[in-house]
Amino acid sequence: MILQNPQRQQPHISDTTWISETAVIVGNVTIEDDVFVAPNAVIRADEPGSSIVVGKGSNVQDNVVVHAMSNSEVAIGSTTSLAHGCIVHGPCRMGEGCFIGFGAVVFDCEIGDDTLILHNSTVRGVIIPSGKVVPDGSIITHQDDVEGVEDITSDLVEFKRTVINANMELLEGYRKLAGNR
Repeated sequence: MILQNPQRQQPHISDTTWISETAVIVGNVTIEDDVFVAPNAVIRADEPGSSIVVGKGSNVQDNVVVHAMSNSEVAIGSTTSLAHGCIVHGPCRMGEGCFIGFGAVVFDCEIGDDTLILHNSTVRGVIIPSGKVVPDGSIITHQDDVEGVEDITSDLVEFKRTVINANMELLEGYRKLAGNR
């Protein structure tokens, strides 16, 4: 479902994107090329002054919520994976090639390129540098907490790559199905 917000702003969605019929996209949202949006995802920029951009080649998996509150922006870099059931709440900026894990919550933060926020973690009010991994179940709410966050490992680089590839294959498959209707 694609809806305008009360300010009459309509989502801008690339023709090369695939969006599930059960996803909801509202308001001042830009979805760039080759993005996969899975069932029951909600991407909502309906409050005054809010905006959301989902970068090229990213995926927004099942039951993800992306919301920008009034006068805030959510910027999701290219080739980023938002995994099942995570919440990304603006203000929030994340770089390219990130992974936000199952049930993770990110709010009022900046996340550098190639950074993983693993499953059921909470990241709020901090800056996470590029190439870091926030472990499963972590709570990072003070900048001092970031000092203990480790660098990404080669196995996690490979994990991110397989997630992106799997979702790109889904995107291609669904686009082919849509073309055959």
